[in-house]
Order: sequence, then C-alpha cells, then structure tokens
Amino acid sequence: MNAGPSKVKKLLLGGGSVALLITVFFSQRYLNHEREVMGLTRITPLENAPPVLAFTTKALGGFRGLISNALWIRANELQEDGKYFEMVQLSDWITKLEPHLPAVWVHLAWNMAYNISIKFNDPADRRMWVERGLNLLRDEGLKYNPKEPEIYRELGWIYQHKLGHYLDDAHQYYKIQWAHEMTAVLGRGRPNWDELMNPQTPEQRERVRILKEKYKLDPAYMKKVDDKYGPLEWRLPESHAIYWAMRGLDLTKDQVLRKEQFVGLRRVIFQSLQLAFMRGRLIYPDKTGNEFVYGPNLEIIKQTSDAYLEQAGLEPDKADNIANAHKNFLGTAIYHLYSHNRKQSAQEWFNYMKQLYPRSVAPGQNLDEYALARVAEDVGETDPNRVKTIIMGALETAFVNFSLADPETEIVAQNHVTFARKLWNRYMTEISSGRNNTNRVGLPPFNLIYDETLRNVLNPEYGLDPVLVAQLRTRLDVPADFAPPPLTNAAPGQANPAATNAAPKVSKAP
Repeated sequence: MNAGPSKVKKLLLGGGSVALLITVFFSQRYLNHEREVMGLTRITPLENAPPVLAFTTKALGGFRGLISNALWIRANELQEDGKYFEMVQLSDWITKLEPHLPAVWVHLAWNMAYNISIKFNDPADRRMWVERGLNLLRDEGLKYNPKEPEIYRELGWIYQHKLGHYLDDAHQYYKIQWAHEMTAVLGRGRPNWDELMNPQTPEQRERVRILKEKYKLDPAYMKKVDDKYGPLEWRLPESHAIYWAMRGLDLTKDQVLRKEQFVGLRRVIFQSLQLAFMRGRLIYPDKTGNEFVYGPNLEIIKQTSDAYLEQAGLEPDKADNIANAHKNFLGTAIYHLYSHNRKQSAQEWFNYMKQLYPRSVAPGQNLDEYALARVAEDVGETDPNRVKTIIMGALETAFVNFSLADPETEIVAQNHVTFARKLWNRYMTEISSGRNNTNRVGLPPFNLIYDETLRNVLNPEYGLDPVLVAQLRTRLDVPADFAPPPLTNAAPGQANPAATNAAPKVSKAP
C-alpha cells in the first residue's frame, strides 16, 4: 500500500538531483570563467613533464593542489640531499600547478641564486644562475603575484646581498656586468630623468623599451625612489634593491595582515642605503670603462638616517635595537665625513648624535678625539668597503693640505699619505695571511685609489679654490692631461657635497 508514495518520492528526489547537477554544471563553468578572468586560476599545461604526470594533472583538474603537495615533498627531499639541479625541474612544475603560492617562487629563486650558482667556478656560469633566480621572481613570480611582499623582499635581498655584498667570490664580476648593462640603458653618471620619462629620439625610446620590458623598471618610479633616498648610483645593485623593496611596500600596503613581511621590505631599504653610503659611487679610472673603483656616497647620510628613524617608529617593539644600529651608523658617518675633510658636516652630525644618544660619546670628548678613535677601531676591519673609505678619506685630506703650499700642512699631508699606504699594506697582508680571500675582499691597487681620489679633488664640483687647485697640480707635478671626470653623484652645478650634508635639528629619540 505504501509503494505508490515511495515511488513518487524517489522520482521527486531523482528529479531534484538532476536539476541540482545541471545548475552546478552551469554555475561551475561561470565560476571557472570568472576565476580565469581574475587571474585566480592558471591552466597552462606542464612542459617537459612525464606523460603520467601530464595526464594525471589534466584528469584530476581541481586536484592539482594534491599533485603539487606531492611534488613539494619530493623537492624538499632533494633539497636535503643537496640535489639542487633535480629539484629545479620539480619546482618549475609546482609553479605551473600553483602559480599563486609565493613560497614556491621564493624557494626556487633562492636555490638558483645561492645553492646552484656556487657549484660553478666560472663567474659567468655563476652569474647565469643568479640571473635566473632574479628573472624568475621579477618576470614570472610578480606576474602572478603582484601584491605579494614576500616576492618583492626576496628580489630586493638578492640584489642587496648576492650582487651587492662581497661574500661570493664572483661578486666583483656580478657588479661589473651589471654596471655595463645599466650604463647601456641609463648612460654614465646621473640618469637623465626627463629623457627617460619622455624619450624623443628612436635611440632614447629603444633604451626606455629595454628598461621597461627587460628589467621591468619604471623610469618615473625610479625617479620617485631617487628623490626620496638619493642621489643613488643606479649602476650598482643596492639601488635596485631599494627600488623593489619600495615598490613592494607601495603595491602591498593594503594588506594589513602582512606586517612581518613589510618589516623585511623596510629593512632591505635601510640596509641597502647603508651599503650605498659606504660605496655608492662609481669611479671609472680609464676611458673605456672596463673597470671601476668605488667611493662613498656621502650625500645620502640624512636619507639613511631618516630610514632608520622611520623603521624605529614602525617597529616600537624593536625600537631599542634599531636605535642602537642608528647610533652606530651615525658614528660611522661622522668619522667618514671627518676623514674626507668634511669637518663642518662632521661637527653638525657629531652634535646631533650627542643630543640624540648622549652615552655614545665619552665625557668631554670632542670631534677630533672621537673621529681618531673610530678610525683606530676600523684599522682592524676586514670589510673592504670600510677600509677603502678610510684610505680615500686620508688621501683626500692629504691633497687638500698639499694644495695649501705651507710647510706645516706639507707635513700633515705627507703623514696622511703614509697612513693611507700603511693601512692598504696592512689590510692586504692580513687578508692574504689566512684563507685566500684576495680576489673576494681585496682592494684595488693603491696607485689606482690614489689617482682617483686626486681626480675627485681636482674636479671643479669638489669646491676647491682654483688657486689651490693650481698649487696642488704644481706641488704634485700633475700632467695637464690628468683631467678629472664629472662627479658621478653630483648634478652639473651642484655645490660641494660638504654643504649638502647638514644634520637635521634634534626632535626626539626613536
């Protein structure tokens, strides 16, 4: 008797199920279309994958995540076994399966730039793998993850640390090749921002095209970075670390849950600024430009100091640590200004540091005593940038004293040259006595540093009185064809850098 109602109920349930399946079918098609339009799904087939993997990926569709998890586990096993080349292909497949997973892009780029590159002895081969890591993040990772701070941070870090620092034996080769590439699109010296933002000739338009398409650099944004933190030397990698870190902060600032990653981006900025201060000026000793030496960029002291204070304000829980780092930077800046004969600026920053950090200076200690104490500390340093800065500062002071053509200043000048030469000899002896680090952390020949410092002092933009310039040329018997090139970090007509480094008034400690 109950068969009738039961059969009707089954028919109703069956009909409802069919209707729901049809609705889901059309809804799923719409959702898939919307996900593809919004860039949430990537269905590019795997390249060079085994047939079983390609078939399984296509067949499972929505279960691509399960496949990527299995590949990720296998990639980690290869990582632990040191089989970095094998894991590159697996990681490439994972990026195709899960292109919106930042950790995969970062992990793969790191392995290319660090673990794989050092397997080669040839600097060109090493650089190829470092470039592959950079290109992976810049050209692919950011295309699918334009608002992921983790990718921007890793990109900035590779520029700052792998290319910008000196821990890799091939670091000098990286820097030379990068400088040549950037010179080809930006020219020598300071970039012409008007020309880059509004190219007029076919040659200018081609350079801007390469800048945008190959290096993914926006000239207008480069100028924005330079206005805030510069003048920067854009042929050095640390400037590009600052660019990508600042770009990441601007493009991801609406993601309030990414605080720790924002901290990483800001640290890339002030650490790169500190590096740019130490050796952020390129000096080409010959006309062909096949080699160069570094000089300190003393014009960005205030920008670097402000970056520390900004970071301290944004990280109140770490303000004490950042304040200590800021204090150390100020001390370094003061004695570099002092050793480069920027006495007025050094005194202003010395007064600023004493007011901001009273315990940083011994009671009754004046600028001369403080600077000499700091120089004595750094004589034992093994950082070539710091030691070279001291040498150039001593030579610069010597040349200014030579130009005065006075018996007393002659003695002072000779003492500074002797000190610079002894410091060069001591440093090169120390790094040669232990491990063979000469190629990695060695200094340029002393005569090369001497000549380039002299060129800098003879440059009209340095600000030395023409009479003193003539006396210096006579005293040192400088040939007439020993012409100084333009200061690479000074615009035409810019005043002596000593006048542009005035310390700000003290407001409050961070």
